[in-house]
Amino acid sequence: MSETNKDAIVVVDNPEESRFEATIDGRVAFVSYLRRDDTIFFTHTEVPKELEGRGLGSVLAKSVLDRARAEHWKVVARCPFIAKYVERHPEYQSLLRKEAG
Repeated sequence: MSETNKDAIVVVDNPEESRFEATIDGRVAFVSYLRRDDTIFFTHTEVPKELEGRGLGSVLAKSVLDRARAEHWKVVARCPFIAKYVERHPEYQSLLRKEAG
């Protein structure tokens, strides 16, 4: 995967594993989640070392946040990477649900 073909990356929901995944060069990058009613909790983002530095984490973050918006889910960004992405992309801040306590 090069920097120029990020649009070709397909991110799919794998509900059995509770994660959104993208497979590149035989490696799986993913964002783990928990679903509760109309809220999705993003808990962990992982990009294999061999795929780091190519912007894949950002592609995953954008994809899962776009999906949350399309499905009208509220987002709890427990994953530091997703939280930082939302901080840097204010267009997603309206998706955030404040956690009690």
